[in-house]
Order: sequence, then structure tokens, then C-alpha cells
Amino acid sequence: MNTPILKNAFIAAIAAGFLVGCGGSDLKIVSPPIEDIDQQSLKVAALTDVQQKNWKDLDLLRDTVPGMSIDRAYDELLTTTVNGVEVVRKGEPVIVAIIDSGVDIDHEDLDDVLWTNEDEIPDNGIDDDNNGYIDDIHGWNFLGDIVDENLEYERIVRDKDRLPADLVAKAQKEYDEKVAEAQQTKTVYERILQQINQADAALVEYIGKKDYTQEEVEEATKAESEQVQQAAATMKAYMAQGLESADQAREQLGSLINDAVALLNGEKLKTNYRADLLGDDPYKWDTGVYGNNEYTGPDPKKADSFHGTHVAGIVAAERNNGLGVNGVANNAQIMVLRAVSQADEYDKDVAKAIRYAADNGAKIINTSFGKYHSPNPEWVWDAIKYAASKDVLIVNAAGNEGLDTDYTQVYPQDQVGTEADISDNFLNVGALAPTYGPKMVANFSNYGKVTVDVFAPGVAIYSTAPLNQYRNAGGTSMASPATAGVAAVLRSQFPDLTAAQTKQIIMDSGLTTPIDVVLGDDTTKPFGEITTSGRMVNLYNALILASKMQ
Repeated sequence: MNTPILKNAFIAAIAAGFLVGCGGSDLKIVSPPIEDIDQQSLKVAALTDVQQKNWKDLDLLRDTVPGMSIDRAYDELLTTTVNGVEVVRKGEPVIVAIIDSGVDIDHEDLDDVLWTNEDEIPDNGIDDDNNGYIDDIHGWNFLGDIVDENLEYERIVRDKDRLPADLVAKAQKEYDEKVAEAQQTKTVYERILQQINQADAALVEYIGKKDYTQEEVEEATKAESEQVQQAAATMKAYMAQGLESADQAREQLGSLINDAVALLNGEKLKTNYRADLLGDDPYKWDTGVYGNNEYTGPDPKKADSFHGTHVAGIVAAERNNGLGVNGVANNAQIMVLRAVSQADEYDKDVAKAIRYAADNGAKIINTSFGKYHSPNPEWVWDAIKYAASKDVLIVNAAGNEGLDTDYTQVYPQDQVGTEADISDNFLNVGALAPTYGPKMVANFSNYGKVTVDVFAPGVAIYSTAPLNQYRNAGGTSMASPATAGVAAVLRSQFPDLTAAQTKQIIMDSGLTTPIDVVLGDDTTKPFGEITTSGRMVNLYNALILASKMQ
């Protein structure tokens, strides 16, 4: 695919008039789209600290980094002059629902961008708006006090007497394979942990402090001591994967080791967090309202809400307020829907959360989660179609197993296998790394010519973390909210855009490239063959295309 991006696409789109009724905005853009990226050279110099923290916002032409041209879009397209003063256009407020692990609603960079249910009186114990949820001021927690959970295949094996035989057989096969692998996995994680502990100890002694920075690690690679050099190289490699500290690595590895031990001991089949902590039957739809309005979950330290807090910040952390990070969207309101535990989500919770968002004004839903077994996928598919009927765009993470999902069914998804989409409001997103070239697709990212729509930044993304902290994290979980933020800007600046039109604009306006990319299994394919659109999300071009479609 050696076609310069967009120029011909714009002409064809305008001639065909394939998008109509996208008005409702006085924003007129005359800038040309970004073109000819196949002429760009590879990024050679290492990213600076500022670039590392903001690479998703950078521009491929100006910075040779495959970001989404966020800064360029705000600087060149969304800044206007009022009474001699430059201001950024706000557009209309757009509610973005974050279905996730919960969000720290007190975070300094998020507390002013929360959706508030104006029809509900806080803390009076009454369902003032008669939507079935009591005191749902900023959303709802469908998990109650659940934090730990089992993976779906474990739950299916545990509950096999209640589920179809074919579903149980598939889950049992994976369970047996995981048990067989658990001892080896445990040994590998223990060796990695030992390696990190040794490297950390050497660096703490050499640098003279526990909380060393990436720059100090880089400097330590030049130390005279070979032992320090090796320690620095080890820690640098792990930091490049998004880990910010040895303590964070120890925390994550400890959890993985504990999971392996629990699997080996058969403990996973003895737990039922749903029954014990929530008292809800996940296989019955009509069980009434369950959960509570504790948006961050039960942990007073808010640790279990990290994932959702990080995702929310990517979408909408307050821009240019002098704090840690800028969200992609400057006029989004975050609706918090807690439905994802430390393991797999339940179909019932996902479906009810989607319906809650659609019924309460959300225009975009971000779903940064996924699994490969689903007892009740029909509930989620019906919810996706319900959201489409309410003109809600769902932006979804493609998954982190490096799989071609044209051949592996993943949930949630708007397709069965590679069959036709059940709706036109579901956008599936793979993850990019910050180096333009053969290795720009994250090695963990799922892909699929039919099942993955676009790619967006998803490696070492800097965003909000609980208790007013900021951290890096990576995954298609980060690429999805980056894209949801772009969708929020579009629907804010062009409020008459439908969900389907917004999806199509994002897919048609992204950057494309003719290069072959390396995938997670070390095979290579043309970038245009691993995604439906063959494009990387780009806000600058999306705004131009939306303006031309008015």
C-alpha cells in the first residue's frame, strides 16, 4: 500500500458525499491533511523525558514519532483568537463512560472532568431520577466489594453443571493446559524477580538512593563497574516495557507468582467471589440492581482502581492546568462504571454497564478489557446494539496476546468470528509503539484484517494513577482510550456527528504506511494487512475530514 495518505480519500469521500448531516459546528478548517509519511525516516535519537511522557501526542512529520498529532491539532486547528487573546475551542461537552476497574474521582487531574448526574441528590439514599440506581452521582459500581476474581475459564470449570457442554469443554482444555504450565511459569517469574532484585540492589548502592530515575539508570550503563553496567542494562530493559520502578515490578511479579501457586493448588476452583461478596447470580439477567456507588472500589488506598484511573486520564485529564498530564479531549466528562476486577469481567456486568451509559447520556464508551470465553455473549451483543440505537460509540481494546483475532474469537467484539459486524458503532483498537518503522506495532498487540479497525499509541503511556500519582502503563487498554479521546474531540467540535460517522472518520483519516511490521510471533506483514482500515489514529486529519464533511 504505497498510496500517500488521505488526499485521494478526501476527494473521493467528498464526491460521494458518504457522510451527511455532520454540521452543528462553525469550525472551518482549511489546513491540508498530513501526507507522504512513507517518506519519513526512522526515529534514531532516543526520546527525551518529555517526549517519553507525551509521545502519544506527537506528530509523525514533525517528530518522527507515530503519535496522534494531538498537540499539532490543538495548536493549528483548535486555537483561535478572541479579543486579541489565543484560546482553545471547547466545543460541546461529551460524556465518555469508562467501563473499567473504577476511577479515583478525587484525583487532582480528574476531579474537574467528572460527569455528574444532575437528576440525583447526593447521599440521600433515594433513587431521585428513578433509573433504578440509588445515589449514582458519577456512575455505578457493578462489582460492589469484589477486587480479586477468577478468570472466565476457571469460573466455567467451577460452574460446569450450569453451563453448556461445549463451553465447558473449551474452558476445561485451557484450564488443564494452564495447570500444566503453572510450575514452569512460576519458576520463570521467580527467576525474573531474583534478577530484578539483584539489579535493583546494585543500582541503589551505586546511585545512592532508592527512587532512581530512568535518566540515572541510563547514566549507570556507563559506570566503570561491569556489575553496575549489567544491573543498569537489566533495569533499563524492564523500564522500556513500561515499568517505572523495581517496587512496581515486584508487586506485579508477586501477583503472578501467587496466581500460579493458586492454580497449582486448585484454589481457583474453590473461590466464588461473586456469591460471597456480591450475592448476585451472574447467569441470571433479571436479578434487580446490584452493586453500589463506590466508584473506586473498596480499597481505601485505591490500588484496585489503577487501571481505570489511568484509562480515564488518557481520555480526559484536565488540559494545561499545570499538573501531570494532558488528556486527549478538552471537553469530556468521565462517567465511572466499575465492572472489571483483577481478572475477567462478567458478561452481565459489561452488558448492564453499556446500557447504563447509553441510558444516561454517554456518547462514547471505552471498554479496555477482554477475554476468550463468554457464557452469555448475547447479552453483550444486545447491549452493543442497544448503544447503537442510542447513538453511542464503543471504543474497545483489541487485546494483548499478540493474536490474529480473525482466527481467535475475543470478547467483547461486534462480530462472531469474521462475520459481518452486528452494528456500526464498535471501534476495535490495536496498540502502537513509539518508534516509526518495522517495530512500531506493539509486540503484545492483537491484530486482524477483519476484526481490528485501527491502531493507536499503547506502549509506555504516561497518565493518571490513584492518590494524585502519575505512571506509565502499556497495552491495547491504553490505545483504546487514546482513540476514545479523539472520538470525544470530534463529537465535541462537531456535535451532529453520529457514532457511526465518528467511527468512519477515525478509520478513514488515520495515517497509513506501506511498510512491513513485525508482529508478536516475529512474523512480518504489511501494516495494511493487520487492520481493517490500515491506518493509525490521527486527530489532526480527523478534524480536517470532519470539517470537510459538514
